[in-house]
Amino acid sequence: MNEPGDARAETTARLRSVPLSRGLSTKLLLLTILFVMLAEVLIFLPSIANFRLTWLEERLNTAAAVGIVLLQSDPLSLSREAQDDVLKAIGAKAIAIRDDNGVSQLLVVAEMPPAVDEHIDLAETDMGEALSGAIDTLLFGGDRMLRVFGPVGDSDKDFELVLPDQRLRGAMLVYSRNVALLSLLISLITAALVFWTIDRIMIRPVRAMTRSMLDFAEAPGDPSRIVVPERRGDEIGVAERELAAMQSRLQRVLGEQKHLADLGLAVSKINHDMRNILASAQLLSDRLRAIKDPAVQAFAPKLLRALDRAVSYSENVLAYGRAQEPAPLRRRVRLRALVDEVFGLLGIDTDSGVDFQNDVAAEFEVDADSDQLFRVLTNLARNAVQAMTADKGIAVVHRLAVSAERSGTVARILVTDTGPGLPQKARENLFAAFRGSARSGGTGLGLAIAQELVRAHGGTLELVESRGGRTVFAITIPDQPVSLEQARSALRRPA
Repeated sequence: MNEPGDARAETTARLRSVPLSRGLSTKLLLLTILFVMLAEVLIFLPSIANFRLTWLEERLNTAAAVGIVLLQSDPLSLSREAQDDVLKAIGAKAIAIRDDNGVSQLLVVAEMPPAVDEHIDLAETDMGEALSGAIDTLLFGGDRMLRVFGPVGDSDKDFELVLPDQRLRGAMLVYSRNVALLSLLISLITAALVFWTIDRIMIRPVRAMTRSMLDFAEAPGDPSRIVVPERRGDEIGVAERELAAMQSRLQRVLGEQKHLADLGLAVSKINHDMRNILASAQLLSDRLRAIKDPAVQAFAPKLLRALDRAVSYSENVLAYGRAQEPAPLRRRVRLRALVDEVFGLLGIDTDSGVDFQNDVAAEFEVDADSDQLFRVLTNLARNAVQAMTADKGIAVVHRLAVSAERSGTVARILVTDTGPGLPQKARENLFAAFRGSARSGGTGLGLAIAQELVRAHGGTLELVESRGGRTVFAITIPDQPVSLEQARSALRRPA
């Protein structure tokens, strides 16, 4: 039984070696021959009709020349043998002339046929009659008797010619054979030229792109497998450039996913041991409550809450760490107290020069998961503090402010700092992990995590403004919709 790798190799080899009978080149060659032959058939029909009329006109002109000679002499003076020779040379049975009064006079006759199958007036035959007559003679002729008549040159008399169509049909068959051979030769030459041209312009580039896609599928991480587009301005050039761009993007995404997978594995290993360390620290911190020192009693609750959150985050990483966050457990949260807690746990030195300003009203509430909203605000606040502390200006005001407003059932939280603003590259990849960092060595995961958590609440996280001296992020979170049954239950009163 073949392994999956062997089956893939067989499939790749089969795609690389397309049989000649199913290749685009063979199909193109056959279709070109077919279309050229079809065009030749359309040309052949009027040409064979014209050949038939020309052949009959030549015979009638020859008969007219003989008739004029006989009229100037005595037609009866021509011996039987001479008449037979004349008719045999023309291939006719009789030659006659008709005057203005419509009276016909036989000039030369061998033997009159019992009946004439078709009367052809060369002066009045249109294209439709010529086409039908040519096809009829070519397919069913050979044993018919024709009467051909019409004026010749400047003569005011009409000449008539009675002759069998056997020699006419034979000449038409030879002409058809020659046309068919010539058409086949033209088709082959045209097909070869068209094939060579299109093979150079289209088939080879398509084949090269196919090989590139197969090579890229075998090793997507190899930069040398990306197709190198040619300098062409047509559709093939556009396809090559788009394929190269798509392969580059896919390679970058695969690299980022591998990075994330490696990081996730490393974080899971670290969190496994970190959870145990934090659990031990949590047990030790519980003993701090027994110490009566006022300073210890002041920071002990904050330390305990920080450890509780750290243990909860570690457990969440182990349980949901596969690029998935738990669903938010939404409740009514007093935002001002949550912002104070964020400011208190940032661990910023009082001598750093950063001022914290909580502009949230004391009664303001937001419908959210308090732990997840705490993580969102912490990520935004930490990024702002890092940007401002890195800005070494003695007289520069460093302030981080959080405010909130409500419009109906939608809460809007604004996080504003007076830092240097985000660079252009960071703004272009703002919420992309490993690409949206504004500082050297940063991962850009903070904003990516914050956006994911806000989206889980059905809200949005957006950069409202970013320039030197002012950067504003806006968090918009709508309240949970209330179902009709819940509203009825809340309004229902006992009888």
